[in-house]
Amino acid sequence: MSVSLLRVLRASKTSPSSTRSPSETVHPLAMIAVYDAPTAALCCDAGADLLLVGDSLGNVVLGFDSTVSVTLEMMLHHLGAVVRGARQSSRNEVPVVADLPFGTYATIADAARNGAALMQAGAHGLKLEGAASSSLDAVRVLTQMGAPVVGHLGFTPQSALVLNGVVQGKTAAAARQLLEDARRLQDAGCVAIVLEAVPSEVAQIVTQQLVITTIGIGAGATCDGQVLVWHDLVGLSSGAPFRFVKRFAQAHETSQDATRAFVEEVHQSTFPTRDNEYSMPDAELALWREEQVR
Repeated sequence: MSVSLLRVLRASKTSPSSTRSPSETVHPLAMIAVYDAPTAALCCDAGADLLLVGDSLGNVVLGFDSTVSVTLEMMLHHLGAVVRGARQSSRNEVPVVADLPFGTYATIADAARNGAALMQAGAHGLKLEGAASSSLDAVRVLTQMGAPVVGHLGFTPQSALVLNGVVQGKTAAAARQLLEDARRLQDAGCVAIVLEAVPSEVAQIVTQQLVITTIGIGAGATCDGQVLVWHDLVGLSSGAPFRFVKRFAQAHETSQDATRAFVEEVHQSTFPTRDNEYSMPDAELALWREEQVR
């Protein structure tokens, strides 16, 4: 089956203004941010609707303090791994969206060149942050090139240094601006918008007002879909999570216990056992030993 981001997005939009065939089932989308092949395959097999290779990989797996340090080369490396993992899963039709990292869409030429690189590496859509003129220009040129673009409003990590806190749209004026920005991204050609750390009341209005899909992360239950980082949802991340994170497992503790058990068994010489070893055939072993005493 061919991979279609637009087909998946259509299955989520509950707005009356959405156009879909009567046979299409509407349900909220489950999007998961992943960064490697095994996790991508796991998430596809588990039923994820969309995968996101986010520049959050800088914080989550590369040890950076922010997403600003993530380069296009890093994104291409991890995107390739995720695409291969998705293709090797039992559901190889799951679309993969890739972030355009910091500084890669500041000009139309940058957006076209770097967006093309990500699409050629296997992405089925691209995501970028904000609704500044440069972002809108990037959406337009990428759309003209044939690349589906997902916007990102609310808390935008690439511009965290100039934001006042995490939650955005808390005042009436800020909410009006966020809605206007969402409309501008839609008009520029975005096929969906991620709403991050936005009051649920604001996200609900934005979702109702837009024709395109909204995907929430800390934006309430009325968005057309939800996204979380895989490491967060399985409880692999250390430290206190954001309010919008729900840990569906305690993978950090489980993994740490398993690692500690390995270390202890090695120190105590109880691992490996015969069950973990390979042996030579008796005849070959006898010959080998005979050679050693000559």
